[in-house]
Amino acid sequence: MQIKCGTDIIEIARIKESIEDTNGAFLKRVYTEKEIAYCESKKKMKYQHYAARFAAKEAMFKAISGFFKHYEITWKDIEVTNDEKGRPRIQLIRKRNPNP
Repeated sequence: MQIKCGTDIIEIARIKESIEDTNGAFLKRVYTEKEIAYCESKKKMKYQHYAARFAAKEAMFKAISGFFKHYEITWKDIEVTNDEKGRPRIQLIRKRNPNP
């Protein structure tokens, strides 16, 4: 198994534009309800928080891409939250189909 390290950088303006131009569709497709509530609570800095979460999700996709078939995991299966000290953490919250 190979272990690799990288840095994901995202333009805040690109995320802001995606959110504003899609009338909420981008938010609903990429972010969980908890993530949206957290970012919206940041008022003037909300787009920076959306961008940080997008970069973290994208990095997680890349890190676990070998474990899942193409498109088997979605943006909303990865949730970025903060612990009690404000440190970011990533949770996989895959929802299983009750009727396989």
